[in-house]
Amino acid sequence: MNFTRLLLLLLFVFSAPQVNAGQPRTLLINQLKSGDLIFQNLDCGSLCDAIEAVTPAYDGEHFSHVGIIYLNKEGQLMVIEAIGKGVCLTPIQKVLQRSKNPCYIGRLRSSDSGMARQVIAFALKQEGQPYDDGFIYNNGKYYCSELVYDAFKAANHQEPFFSMQPMTYKMPGSNEIFPAWKQYFSKLHLTVPEGRPGCSPGGIASSGKLIMLLLQHAQK
Repeated sequence: MNFTRLLLLLLFVFSAPQVNAGQPRTLLINQLKSGDLIFQNLDCGSLCDAIEAVTPAYDGEHFSHVGIIYLNKEGQLMVIEAIGKGVCLTPIQKVLQRSKNPCYIGRLRSSDSGMARQVIAFALKQEGQPYDDGFIYNNGKYYCSELVYDAFKAANHQEPFFSMQPMTYKMPGSNEIFPAWKQYFSKLHLTVPEGRPGCSPGGIASSGKLIMLLLQHAQK
């Protein structure tokens, strides 16, 4: 390598933008792909606070909702999600308007990227399924991360892609159930499903199965 080429190489290396290893890379909204996951910290009051308190955080961020990005045939960015009354398709802009908190995107690693089409196909078939307000797995209903769990399981030849863990509704460091959870399940006339297997947005984000990116548009 001659001196001129070496000088140019060094100039490129030292002038290139430096990425802080502790900060997630950013992603623009027009870079989203079908099969990406969108994670949100929703401001829905004490119940969202309770969800975030009893589920894992990703890099200090607590998530209370997750959905699946879908680029439809018309080129519109939608989110397939279990929210409200059940599984539905929501325009991305409406999703982003729910909260001023940063949104994160979970993207499949290149070795798993072929799963995206099957993930979308499964999730679309669940449209109209009722919301699983009891958070009980495999009961014909879906809560947000349960839909994601089953969609990826279906795409992975019915083998779990993400892990389930015993769910807790207790206050951290305590043996007491969160008051918000007591009230929530009491209104449904259900017993708090303490210890039953389940999954959460934070658990999926922290699984190590995804490349986590900060959605830049959501911060504007």
